[in-house]
Amino acid sequence: MNVFTLTCTKSGSSSVAAMKKGVHQLRLEAGLNSGEVSQAAADFKQFCLQNAQHDPLLTGVSSNTSPFRSQKFCPFL
Repeated sequence: MNVFTLTCTKSGSSSVAAMKKGVHQLRLEAGLNSGEVSQAAADFKQFCLQNAQHDPLLTGVSSNTSPFRSQKFCPFL
């Protein structure tokens, strides 16, 4: 269900305005350049491989820089 379908179900004087808005949105979407899914997947894979060394989910976090490391002493005691 797209925006046009949702906006056309309204009734009353706002119906024409809603339809114009829907047509405008459809024209915008029709003008978009879309690429092939296989090319987008290849680009995404290349990006992930290039940036894998900076991803803390893949490489882990150093115990020295981790904000969740346990404290060695309690400053209040």
